[in-house]
Amino acid sequence: MTLASIPERIAALREAMQLRGIAACIVPTADPHLSEYLPAHWTARKWLSGFTGSAGTLIVTPDFAGLWTDSRYFSQAKRQLAGTGVELVKLVTPHTPEHILWLCGRMRAGDKVACAADMLSLASERGLHDALAKCGAELIEDDLPAAIWHDRPPLPHAPVYEHPIDYAIQSRAEKLADVRKAMRKAGATHHIVSALDEIAWVLNLRGADVEYNPVFLSHLLIDANGATLFVDAAKLAAVPPPPLAGEGRGGGAASRNLPPSALRAPSPARGGRDLLEHLRGDGIRIAPYTGVDDALAKLPPDAKLLLAPGQISAAVAHAIPKHVTLIETNAPITAAKARKGEAEMNHVREAMRRDGVALVRGARWLEQSLQQGQHLTELDVDTKLRELRSQQPGFVSESFSTIAGYEANAASPHYSATPESHSELKPHGMLLIDSGAQYLGGTTDITRMWALGETTPEQRRDVTLVLKGVIALSRAKFPRGTSGQQLDALARAPIWADGIDYGHGTGHGVGYCLNVHEGPQSIRPPRSGQHLEAMDAGMITSIEPGIYKPGRHGVRIENLAATVFAGEGEFGEFLGFETLTLCPIDTRLVDMALLNPDEIAWLDDYHARVHQRLAPLLDDPADRAWLDGRCTPLAMARAA
Repeated sequence: MTLASIPERIAALREAMQLRGIAACIVPTADPHLSEYLPAHWTARKWLSGFTGSAGTLIVTPDFAGLWTDSRYFSQAKRQLAGTGVELVKLVTPHTPEHILWLCGRMRAGDKVACAADMLSLASERGLHDALAKCGAELIEDDLPAAIWHDRPPLPHAPVYEHPIDYAIQSRAEKLADVRKAMRKAGATHHIVSALDEIAWVLNLRGADVEYNPVFLSHLLIDANGATLFVDAAKLAAVPPPPLAGEGRGGGAASRNLPPSALRAPSPARGGRDLLEHLRGDGIRIAPYTGVDDALAKLPPDAKLLLAPGQISAAVAHAIPKHVTLIETNAPITAAKARKGEAEMNHVREAMRRDGVALVRGARWLEQSLQQGQHLTELDVDTKLRELRSQQPGFVSESFSTIAGYEANAASPHYSATPESHSELKPHGMLLIDSGAQYLGGTTDITRMWALGETTPEQRRDVTLVLKGVIALSRAKFPRGTSGQQLDALARAPIWADGIDYGHGTGHGVGYCLNVHEGPQSIRPPRSGQHLEAMDAGMITSIEPGIYKPGRHGVRIENLAATVFAGEGEFGEFLGFETLTLCPIDTRLVDMALLNPDEIAWLDDYHARVHQRLAPLLDDPADRAWLDGRCTPLAMARAA
């Protein structure tokens, strides 16, 4: 039986709860790899609630169903949950387990709370177990949604291909040797890895099992002499599809109507028998994806297993025999992956150039189309940017679903236009475009505001305040060991000064032809008990403050920045930021009176660099002329 409506699904879940004596069911946003973006097979929270955002926790009791999410999704959740019987519960602090406090206030002694063990990290399971025990309740690890989701999508099965060594820089043998060195230092004989981006990075492999993220379903068990990759072997034996027709390795206009997942595996991409042979030559054994539990259960009595409790699911951890010594520490691959070397950074800089070319062409197309009276919608912007990016060398896919929000739609930070609900663009007001791409040489993520015509003083003021926040953080110089939590206030201070704040973090780490959101670093307000991860040279982090006024407009400006060495002296070593993103900031939306001379100088210097880097790649004189105009120094632009 197919459960067509959300109320039907919630009712079926409650029936299953009653049969098993469950007082509450927790449905997180997670998969067995604790990913942020999920294959359809593990989108139980979305299936049960109808909420499509990437963050949220559903709790169902016999008389209540609630969806906990943060301020990025308040408007979206309110709209999508309407009429479902699922209530929106607004998180006060993003990324905190406030739903657990709610549960503990309502559970009675002897109550059972169910959650699937493969939806919880080992660390989260421990915290949940201890919290429930204090109120006399018991955690039952049971996947109740699976019992009623009869038309659940199957596991994905896209081919796996090699990330060319020209881009990967280090061989997988070298990366694995570095991991084993860290294991020996920690006293470990084995290391279990389930994070998909870490497996892809250390093995120089990429896939397409998760939309927008070039990763593949797998686990990896590393030992002193080799490693076992738990993966569907058919994915390794398959040859990736040929690239789509068009300039470079990406697709051309023919790609515009294809789903993002179709724009994958550009050549050169080795797969099939060659890939299997190369993996075996590097000491990589292949085992079934579902075989990780058996392999862990067979670890020898003297095994010392390194794992990160926040990065391994409780289900996998339960397979580890009690005779195995656990060494719980930070995952060595996380730190290595986050710190890009200079060769990788050079590839990232080139990817930013190629991305900038596509964005310039897209912005000029948008401006020209509206001037010519063409009817465009937010969906047309998404389609055009995908087409233009796919023409660039090394393009793999988009890195997330494009956010094109016109006027009031931009007040929802993660707004998503759909064929059923979108806005037509008019020759007035502002358009927010947050978009990005995966290239063989890097991952991009950029947000720009564009004036489509006349704008209001309030809009220009808000854009300028956000720009001041971007500039303040971009110009920061700070001692080595400084965390993103310490830096966050620099971007907020100009916005706070006007009595305004925003509810999301200021910056997230970004991968290298991998996940657009990457740890361990982030730039966000500090939370009680949170580990302060130091910024370090080679990390790539977004800088994206914002202002959101529901019913009026939303503003966000986002650049990616590399943490770089900034000098050494009496007080030690200092770091700073190199802005990597290359695309003009629309100065028609800037209130010059609010900028000080240093801020004007930063913006002029940034535009000079954007022009220098992009102009040689623009072969259309009209594109060059558009770039010339948008990169004009502020004083000259105002005089004109």
